[in-house]
Amino acid sequence: MLKRVWTIIFAIIILSACQTPPEVPHLRLATTTSTQDSGLLDMLIPAFEKEHPVKVDVIAVGTGQALKLGEDGNADVLLVHDRAREDAFMAAGYGIRREEVMYNDFILVGPAEDPAGVLQAASVVEAFQRIAQRKAPFISRGDSSGTHWRELSLWKQAGLDPQGEDWYFSAGQGMGEVLTLADEKSAYTLSDRATFLRRQQNGLKLVILREKDEGLLNPYGVIVVSPTRASNLQVEWAEKFADWIISVPVQQMIAQFGVDEFGQPLFFPNSRLWREQNQP
Repeated sequence: MLKRVWTIIFAIIILSACQTPPEVPHLRLATTTSTQDSGLLDMLIPAFEKEHPVKVDVIAVGTGQALKLGEDGNADVLLVHDRAREDAFMAAGYGIRREEVMYNDFILVGPAEDPAGVLQAASVVEAFQRIAQRKAPFISRGDSSGTHWRELSLWKQAGLDPQGEDWYFSAGQGMGEVLTLADEKSAYTLSDRATFLRRQQNGLKLVILREKDEGLLNPYGVIVVSPTRASNLQVEWAEKFADWIISVPVQQMIAQFGVDEFGQPLFFPNSRLWREQNQP
């Protein structure tokens, strides 16, 4: 009898050892290149995975591409920065929830010599007019990203359409690559501050020439993609990620990101929970 009991126990142990552990669910996060290039995701994603039994697959592309991935059901949750297109995405029924997360700002950067005289401009719109008048090289993201759309908006405000001009280059690349290209060509470009400061550590010679002008605020939102977009969407985990990133402890992490390294935060918390706790 005892021998039989031990035989059964041994068999159970062997079967348990042979069992495949349950597969960890994957959450597809489509986000902007700025959250990746700035290093923010290197802090946030491991923290989320440590608290939750899920693997986050990051797809870092321009905001336009991220929204398209959501629309096509190829992403579960989005972290993007183009409010007008985010609102259109929600109005079309492609998302079931949108929350404010954070903001930083856009900056106009270029060579220290400033051949277009951008520093003398009264506004960022006039700065764009000066670049066109002097035919100074300008590198555009050209990738339908939030940064690209903001740049196009500024050209429109300036009453200009630079497409096809020999001084205007459309790179079709992410922010980091565009900054490197602008540096090589001594050209101007519009950048988010976080990616610029990160790249400046690697010997970037470009300098900030316009900042903190009206129209340069850069808000980010998180969107949970609607389950109607695909049958395999991880809606529950997308909701958990949205809850997590707008929570006060995580907003505090965002507030501190970059302070030790740059002497200033690279992003500013802006979720409704953060505002409620910190309102005067």
